[in-house]
Amino acid sequence: MSKCEKCIVRKFTGLNTLTSDELKCISDGKTTRSFKKGEVIFDEGEHLKGIYCVRHGIAKLSKLSTNGKDQIIKFVSGGEVLGQRSVIAKEPTNLRAVAVNDMNSCFIPKNIILDNLHSNPDFSLDMLHNLANELKEADDVIVNISQKSVKQRIAETLLHLEENFGVDQDGFMIIQLSREDISNIVGTATESCIRMLSELKKEGLISTSGKRIQITDVVKMRKLSEGI
Repeated sequence: MSKCEKCIVRKFTGLNTLTSDELKCISDGKTTRSFKKGEVIFDEGEHLKGIYCVRHGIAKLSKLSTNGKDQIIKFVSGGEVLGQRSVIAKEPTNLRAVAVNDMNSCFIPKNIILDNLHSNPDFSLDMLHNLANELKEADDVIVNISQKSVKQRIAETLLHLEENFGVDQDGFMIIQLSREDISNIVGTATESCIRMLSELKKEGLISTSGKRIQITDVVKMRKLSEGI
């Protein structure tokens, strides 16, 4: 198990603001947890006993609507943290976290996190900054669903996925999602999502191979997402 003091992902999280002694305390108290593709990390309504610092892999956070449909809120990858809102607020989780692919994370008990929040102002400020960013992202989701067409939202989503997770040697996005997952991100029916993807393909903006998607015209795709 790697030590927090030497972990390469800590510079992307609030752990970067902790002292050497504080990091050693986390190293001594954490455990490593691995999840297979599709495995639930935590469900809605759970009382978490700590937070997850993602080292490798991708997780999706979603909210179950009243009609039983999952709305994917965001994706979390290496260097990001899961569960901090619930731990800091001392509330049950309001989202479900599922591994998109095989994932490896460090689990840090909540008592260690809360102790550092009380003793280290820089750590507290960084956690607040992360939570503020999450609120902004949630606001953006609401605005996009209400103001943009399905086609625009799909274009924006594909651009976001490519920019954040990259492409493989063939130019296809590394993150592979089902058509249902994509529809759950943009807030539409799966049939509508399939139809819009087919239109984008006919217009030469994307190419597909099974679940794999490649953006073939980034400029046109960005103009579409921005409504230009």
